[in-house]
Amino acid sequence: MDKKRKVILVTDGDSVAQRAVEEAARNIGGRCISRSGGNPTPITGSEIVNLVKTAKHDPVVVMVDDMGDSGTAAGEMALYELANHPEIEILGVVAVAANTPGVEGIKVDFSVTGQGQIYKGAVDKQGDETNDDILYGDTVDIIDKCNNIPVVVGVGDIGKMHGRDNVEIGAPIVTKAMEEILKKNGYNI
Repeated sequence: MDKKRKVILVTDGDSVAQRAVEEAARNIGGRCISRSGGNPTPITGSEIVNLVKTAKHDPVVVMVDDMGDSGTAAGEMALYELANHPEIEILGVVAVAANTPGVEGIKVDFSVTGQGQIYKGAVDKQGDETNDDILYGDTVDIIDKCNNIPVVVGVGDIGKMHGRDNVEIGAPIVTKAMEEILKKNGYNI
């Protein structure tokens, strides 16, 4: 029997994003590790792993955030540790666009636009389509160095996007991104 915990990673954790991610986790019937929220990520990857192991049920949603640092900072280190942990199965990553100079970016499988549409390429911080399949964000460069990530979904700035992802309206964009990750993993949504 597979005892690995099923995790969705989200590369944002500021206070607005955290509220939206917590709402989205409830919307999909998941559990959110609220202590992983923060800008930057306030706890280590191993501390997050321990919290994931104690979550009541799967899927478990974890936030990681580099606070605009273009280098490998706390959020990316935690993401790497989680993605390579033998007791964790990453279902996918919600990769969040940011206006961070000097990043390589990540090729997304698809994005959820600020209008809630599936788009084959990347989006920018506002959730608008770009002419590229590379999403640029401060906490995404490490994803290419992780072997166990089956799907990467791009989104704009969680909880924002001109009000279209506000927690008051149910955080619909980040919720849809998580639902798409679950569908790609065979969940009935």
